[in-house]
Amino acid sequence: MRFVALPAPSTARSALVTLAAVVVALLICALIFVVYGVSPLAVYSSMLSGTLGASTGLAEVGRRTIPLLLIGSGLALAFRAQFFNIGAEGQLLLGAVFAAGVALFVPLPGPLVAPAMYVMGALGGGLWAGLAAWLRRLNVNEILSTLMLNYVAVAVVTYLIAGPWKGKDVRGYIYTDNIPASGYLPVVPGTQVHWPTLLLGIAVALGLQWLLTRSTFGYALRVVGENPGAARYAGLNAVGIATAVALITGGAAGLAGAGEVAGIHHRLLEAGQISLGYGFTAVIVAWLARGNPALCLVTAPLMGVILAGGDLLKIDLNMPFRVVDVFSGVILLCLIASEVFVRHRVVWGRA
Repeated sequence: MRFVALPAPSTARSALVTLAAVVVALLICALIFVVYGVSPLAVYSSMLSGTLGASTGLAEVGRRTIPLLLIGSGLALAFRAQFFNIGAEGQLLLGAVFAAGVALFVPLPGPLVAPAMYVMGALGGGLWAGLAAWLRRLNVNEILSTLMLNYVAVAVVTYLIAGPWKGKDVRGYIYTDNIPASGYLPVVPGTQVHWPTLLLGIAVALGLQWLLTRSTFGYALRVVGENPGAARYAGLNAVGIATAVALITGGAAGLAGAGEVAGIHHRLLEAGQISLGYGFTAVIVAWLARGNPALCLVTAPLMGVILAGGDLLKIDLNMPFRVVDVFSGVILLCLIASEVFVRHRVVWGRA
């Protein structure tokens, strides 16, 4: 058996290989469940019926889809430019910090509080990603820098809520006071689905898809990502494009952080409560979308089902919540391994 490189893999081939990778991942996870002593059919049945088959489950899927959609759309764009941003978790947290800061400490007219939180959230996330882009100019690998900046962001949040921003009446807990009520986002009744951020996520996904496929900047971005040699020959500013992509990606993650504060928590609190690992899970969202931000409208809810299903497995089958990490990890590994089948044709026999 040998692999023959394909000059231009078709969209249909990419879709079929991706679907096959997900099926293989589900089969591998089924084996893990058998070893754990739980029927795979019971697991998958519980996940699907509890999420897609119940109104409360659908609401939880929607709640988790919002940050995944925003972050995944940005990452899909970044991956097309070969800017491997693994720091969306930290960028989300800095977005939450900036959004909470402007709501808590800047006196603004009521109608301007929520818009200001979005703007400052995007600014915080963008600056955090921009730091990694600047380090890349100094030949620091962005995978390492963005990954390490995640831990710095967690430390920043912890310092603020346990120190200078600690609330007046928190009685030993570490979080800030509530933001003004004018900064609260409206939600779908009976749920935590803050629909303004959901609409914003849809707009961002479609807007980035237009930017990628219909604009001059998107054309340059695709050339830089797919053929760096040709980009240099054409005189394209690869460093500037990478910086712009980093700012856009971080800004999208920062919007997700602002939405979590204004839509659900209404205060800045511990990092693990603001984000349930959205920044890491969104990597899978972007990978499944194969670099197309608009496809995150499909892949984000899919991962939302897995995240919401994890809660159900803990309750219904007494399984550890970390089973979601197993799901995510196996899916990501299978997707990475499937790349060879996207870009190559398998030929049986000797050359």
